[in-house]
Amino acid sequence: MGFGSYDESEQEQPSDDEEDDGETVNVHENEYDGEMSVDSDASTDELIDQLGEIKDDE
Repeated sequence: MGFGSYDESEQEQPSDDEEDDGETVNVHENEYDGEMSVDSDASTDELIDQLGEIKDDE
């Protein structure tokens, strides 16, 4: 029972020409552990109206 053909070259191991510098990515490096606040005189209804206008423009 076959699932179709595939290109065997896609299954090969990466060549030595490809660089692997061994660097890892630290996903916790730039985490922010604090609070955020926004000062605004606009009411919730005004902000929702503004959002509606933005969506209508799109």
